[in-house]
Amino acid sequence: MARPSVADERREQIIEATLQTIAAHGISSTTLDRIADTAGMSRGHVRHFVGNRDRLLLDTARAFYAPEGGSPAVLPDSVDTLEGALDYLFGPDFVASTDENAVVLGLVELSRSSQEIAEVLTAAYSSARSRIAELIVVAKPDADPAHREAVADAVIAAALGNVFMGDFNQDADRTDRTRAAIDALLTTL
Repeated sequence: MARPSVADERREQIIEATLQTIAAHGISSTTLDRIADTAGMSRGHVRHFVGNRDRLLLDTARAFYAPEGGSPAVLPDSVDTLEGALDYLFGPDFVASTDENAVVLGLVELSRSSQEIAEVLTAAYSSARSRIAELIVVAKPDADPAHREAVADAVIAAALGNVFMGDFNQDADRTDRTRAAIDALLTTL
């Protein structure tokens, strides 16, 4: 197997530094200077390896949502049942107020002014909604197709809302109540 080029290694290092900077400082304070400091290199080297800030943030969003270079995704490939998807979306790793969720918030904020970032996020969350709809078909094959699609949208909206609320509302029962509401919604199918 070929050894990655120095340029590829530097790009990965800079993207990782960008993720760390977004998590620590928010998207508006994620400057090339801060990224360079975090990466341990000069601003000129950052620009040489990744271009301008807009290009770097787009590449970072793509790497964040599709780390293996595939299609952007939210649900891990290992999730193969509706129950597994719900356990993941309402589980401790997804709902925790982590640096990863701070990055998501930063990218959501950026998507308001960057159509390209919006497209990455749309692809990732649309993929999750589609996978959930497919899993609902397996779990509830007799349900009305339009209703299944609406419930899949509700699952994603509830999961994301729950995560974002967790950043400011530390109610220990919030996630359980949200999951119970989704479980109740699924019984209507």
